[in-house]
This record gives sequence, structure tokens and C-alpha cells, in this order.
Amino acid sequence: MPSRLGVNPPPTSPTVTKVMRANKAQNTKPEITLRKAIFAAGIRGYRLHWKKAVGRPDISFPGLKLAVFVFGCYWHRCQICKLSIPKSNTDFWIRKFKLNKERDHRKRVELEEAGWKVVEVWECEIKDSLDDCVLRVSDARDDIRYSIGG
Repeated sequence: MPSRLGVNPPPTSPTVTKVMRANKAQNTKPEITLRKAIFAAGIRGYRLHWKKAVGRPDISFPGLKLAVFVFGCYWHRCQICKLSIPKSNTDFWIRKFKLNKERDHRKRVELEEAGWKVVEVWECEIKDSLDDCVLRVSDARDDIRYSIGG
């Protein structure tokens, strides 16, 4: 099946096919973990993958113009984890990851230009310090509320 990158490279094994098909774009484990923690902290009023926001952030607070993106370390190339590039079809993966990073940057810039505050949370941060991630979302929300007098 062709992709936005042209033609997907052929899978190297049935296992690779199974693994790649299991990858999800929404409602990933890190995203659900963060959402549950935000909810448990009493933070309400968010929307999931809100279509009216540029880039459909994973979590949006439309009234406050606050967008939260949960980035998987592999797909979005976390600078903390520094994961390696796959050894097969290397050119394809280098281009894929480059385009992912460009898209992430473009979404952030477009949201900020539209007056939104953007919080980016990495999968490894959720695993290692979930409370800190919740605090970043809470602080961003409180900063916006304070600045608009609410």
C-alpha cells in the first residue's frame, strides 16, 4: 500500500508486519496514562483530538487555547532516548522521522500563531515522572487562567 512518503518498503517478515499494524496514532498507552492522571488530579474540561484545533492535539482545552501533545519517543525521535534508526530500509526511516519532526514543529508554530499555548510531553517522561507531566499541564492551564483573569 502506498504511503505519503511514496511507496512503503516491503516488510522484512510477518512479525514486522504484525508489529507495524499494531501501531496506533491515537489513544496510545502513554496518552491514556497521562489522561487518566490528569483526570485523577481533578483537571477537567479537555477534549480529545479536537478537530477544530490545528493539528488535532491529543488533549485540548479549547476555552483556554491550551494544546497538549503526547509524543512517542520512537516515532517523534526523543532527544533523551536517542533511539537508533532501523537497520533495514534506512533511507525510508530517516525520511519518515524527518517528516514527522517537521510536522510536529509546523503544528506547534501554527497553534502558537493562533494564540494557543502548547505543552509537549514525551513517552519516557510519562514513564519516569508522570506527576511532573501532570504538573506541567496544570501549571500551563493555571498560567493561562491567571493571564485572562479567570
